[in-house]
Amino acid sequence: MQAVYATQKKKTIVTVLVLTVLIMTLLPLQAAKAADSVPYDTYTYDYWETIIFTPAPYIPGETISGVSLGVGALNDPQGIYVASDDSVYIADTGNNRILVLEQDLKTVRDVIVTFDNNGTTDSFNKPRGVMVTGDGTIYVADTENRRVIALAGGKVVKTIENPQAEILGENFDFVPLKVTVDYAGRVFVIARDMFQGIMTFGEDGEFIGFYGTINVTITLWERFWRALSTQEQRARGRLFIPTVFTGLDVDPAGFVYASNIDGDGKQAVRRLNPKGEDVLRKGSNEHVGGDIALFGSSASAYSGPSNIIDVAYRGNGMYSLLDSRRGRIFTYDYEGNLLYIFGGMGQLAGTFRQPTAIAAQKDRVLALDAVRNELITFEETLYGELINEAVALRYGGDEAQAVEVWQQVLRLNENFELANAGIGKAYLTAGENELAMEYLKKGMDKQNYSIAFKRWRNDILKENIGWILTAALCTITAFTVVRVVLKKRKGSVQDEGGDVFDA
Repeated sequence: MQAVYATQKKKTIVTVLVLTVLIMTLLPLQAAKAADSVPYDTYTYDYWETIIFTPAPYIPGETISGVSLGVGALNDPQGIYVASDDSVYIADTGNNRILVLEQDLKTVRDVIVTFDNNGTTDSFNKPRGVMVTGDGTIYVADTENRRVIALAGGKVVKTIENPQAEILGENFDFVPLKVTVDYAGRVFVIARDMFQGIMTFGEDGEFIGFYGTINVTITLWERFWRALSTQEQRARGRLFIPTVFTGLDVDPAGFVYASNIDGDGKQAVRRLNPKGEDVLRKGSNEHVGGDIALFGSSASAYSGPSNIIDVAYRGNGMYSLLDSRRGRIFTYDYEGNLLYIFGGMGQLAGTFRQPTAIAAQKDRVLALDAVRNELITFEETLYGELINEAVALRYGGDEAQAVEVWQQVLRLNENFELANAGIGKAYLTAGENELAMEYLKKGMDKQNYSIAFKRWRNDILKENIGWILTAALCTITAFTVVRVVLKKRKGSVQDEGGDVFDA
């Protein structure tokens, strides 16, 4: 009886072990399958500007409509903003209203359709941009009413309309599209057909001037071509006018992030300081314009340029760009390095038909679609979470902890050059130059590798300076002795030769 019981016990143990192994094997497969099942490609570019497919950093979350919120269908929504309390403001353009959602995105806090304007009931006309300051004041780009208004407590507290200045000309038509405000109360406005730059207004609503103007340069070849062209050919050619801005956001330090149309696909975003100077860092390949122009079999699906229409500051120096051409979202760190790409056009849930605006709510990314008339959310995966955490740690100066997180990223994607470069930079900061060289080489970070190599070489020299000097001294001494001995022997031979001749 005991033998039978022992045999059954062994079988039970074996069965449990087999099931455990199967479960441990299938779980990663299921996780990989879930990552592969997203309705879009997730990828990045390596040093050679080759597409490298990656695990999904973000996957589609909830899709929210006006019907699901109980306020009627959205109609051509064009603007979105996440306030400091994580409530979400949506410019429901076609319905002439501003929706205010609680942070859970399921509860409607307010629907602003009318408001008090100096004792008179007023309303919006196709509002396209919305922004909320820290004190709760709501700024709206009331587009077809040709004004920017600030609301507080359901009343208009400021109106910007019909700005007057000699630089604007007599027939200037003020049609605001996007608006943001910095900590000093300056109002920044992107206006329709305004090529001179972003319009800035003071706290009193007076026009100050243009901000962040991007002048398009003409190459020597283009100058030569235009010189040989007829007037008709020049009229059909490229217009050399400043670039048009498309989206705005501002970080806590007051730097304005402004997306722009970029026909060359090189730089579709600016980080503007209070003087309006672009201080954006552009990464190792100096490319912050979305998809990179490619050639070959994959060119049709990925070759640039992207059509960047909005920007969202993500915190810790990170920012995301929205591409209306392919429905993709590109995220960069504070140094201008591409972190990840996700999103796409299509019919499936989580894809776009016509993306219009983007915002960030903590670790969640929010985007509007003007054809689906929906708010689409994207939730971070473990892969995306680890990248965001590593970037945040390094941005905050915690290099040692960042190394541990980057190592976890490499377990999920061993081809991620930025993770290797991030580890290498951390080791470089810590003075571990030999380790830094190893990872910086894998990360194709030539600049920092050169720094690490010079420091490693200097360390070797410092550690062995005694031996090096001793060896050098011995070499010099030996050389001197040999030279003296040879000289003496040569003299002796000459003396002996002389004696023989004399004989």
